[in-house]
Amino acid sequence: MTPHLINDLIAADLRAVDEVIRKRLDSEVVLVRQVADYIIGGGGKRLRPALVILAAGACGYTGSHHLQLAAVVEFIHTATLLHDDVVDDSQMRRGRATANSAFGDAAAVLVGDFLYSRAFQMMVQAQSMRVMEVLADATNTIAEGEVMQLLHVHNADVTETDYLRVIRSKTAKLFEAAGRLGGILAGVPRAQEDALAEYGMHLGTAFQLVDDILDYSGDLAQTGKNLGDDLSEGKATLPLIRAMRNSGAAQSALIRKALVEGGLSDFGPVMRAMQETGALEYTRRQAEDSARQARTAIAGLPHSKYKDCLLELAAFAVTRNY
Repeated sequence: MTPHLINDLIAADLRAVDEVIRKRLDSEVVLVRQVADYIIGGGGKRLRPALVILAAGACGYTGSHHLQLAAVVEFIHTATLLHDDVVDDSQMRRGRATANSAFGDAAAVLVGDFLYSRAFQMMVQAQSMRVMEVLADATNTIAEGEVMQLLHVHNADVTETDYLRVIRSKTAKLFEAAGRLGGILAGVPRAQEDALAEYGMHLGTAFQLVDDILDYSGDLAQTGKNLGDDLSEGKATLPLIRAMRNSGAAQSALIRKALVEGGLSDFGPVMRAMQETGALEYTRRQAEDSARQARTAIAGLPHSKYKDCLLELAAFAVTRNY
């Protein structure tokens, strides 16, 4: 779900992307269709496909290849969600059961593999070595980010630098690729392509930091996720890292224990520590700074409705409540 101004401009393109997605999900294997339809049909903000469309439009692109690449980006994103939920043993996403909960871990992993391979089939059809290079590199970096995050689970010694490295690999890299693809399609100079990639990287960072905040302050009806999932899974996100580093010895020890052991038995005291240290406010300031850097990155783009929407998207990334 994207902001109204963006929907007004690219609603037809997003509908066309959804049609591409439906067609390319086709498989003779019934379970593949069932699981893929379930996860794709579960909604979502479609921010990454929207970024491909907006970046291409901001560069003056008038063709139709952006629809295929927007679908590719969504397939890669969806595959990571399927695998993430299995690794994290997540039971709820977007207000309903995860695919692994509904169909089992094995089906979720294998259909995630199907989505990855289908995405690469579609990349080849684009007949652009640059497109394949960008998306292949992004997919590899995302996988590295996932492994880095796994290594940090239940690790109370993760630093802010460590954590930012993880989210820039795991989350921001696909946003970065989506922005760059728009420039590649339009054939703009490398400097403009780099600006769109930088915009995407900062946008993705802001987006993930706000997700971190919502995990401790969001509304289940809005986010579709239970409060405290990150703490329950032993993930040291930025609010937790900040609270642990800036609280007294007793509170810091309690947070460390909660993170190492996982679960939610200490959720209340951890939340009090976050409030007393201003950890959520600090994380929001970091997200706002990332959004500001995203806007600065595209300041040199020519004025257009597409550029206006990119600026709005950066604002939405930090003001959203879902």
